[in-house]
Amino acid sequence: MGIMNIENLDLFYGDFQALKNVNMEIEKNEITAFIGPSGCGKSTFLKSLNRMNDMVAGCKITGKVTLNGQDIYKGMDVNDLRRRVGMVFQKPNPFPKSIYENVAYGLRVNGVKDEGLIAGRVEQALKRAAIFDEVKDRLSESALGMSGGQQQRLCIARALAVEPDVLLMDEPASALDPIATQKIEESIRELSGDLTIIIVTHNMQQAARVSDFTAFFYMGSLIETDRTDTIFTRPSNKQTEDYITGRFG
Repeated sequence: MGIMNIENLDLFYGDFQALKNVNMEIEKNEITAFIGPSGCGKSTFLKSLNRMNDMVAGCKITGKVTLNGQDIYKGMDVNDLRRRVGMVFQKPNPFPKSIYENVAYGLRVNGVKDEGLIAGRVEQALKRAAIFDEVKDRLSESALGMSGGQQQRLCIARALAVEPDVLLMDEPASALDPIATQKIEESIRELSGDLTIIIVTHNMQQAARVSDFTAFFYMGSLIETDRTDTIFTRPSNKQTEDYITGRFG
């Protein structure tokens, strides 16, 4: 059984059905990539895994999503869920605070008062996000003065500080240059040993480089999911093959 299991998930925005009967198992401590053309539902599905769609007016979800066997839509505190299932967005969104306080933020919100513990967690999170060496001498400076790639790794560190079980990443490198993208990808690979990562990407080469499993979405449906090397070399579905070989999308 995976760390997250999705059963018969349908998602509607008003009368429009954005996701259709999605069934999937997310393996623990593996990297799963969601690929597919724009508007196929991959980001919508990602956001349903930590209830970010709760904030969207007219959004209705049926089916079941479990985290370690617990239904996230029934009786689970949403703040607890978002601590356990963190999120990094497409565009870096650091707070207008110091580098240090950006990473400490989630710990303070969750009621951690021990400054020694916070300092240790901040340093650990920055190291895990592969940015500590670049910022260790300017932790008191504003995060808004960092480069885009550094800001994105800071946002990863901020998500890691509260020690989530799962990290969701919605096209985390799409706004970055190739060098910053490479650093993000290296961070993702290094993190996967003790963290479950789910990444939405429009870049198939990125999915092939970083992920263990790949799921292909098309028009709101999960068409196929398998080990990444299988999806990219011998997919079982014709639509998957057509997308990967560039016949559409």
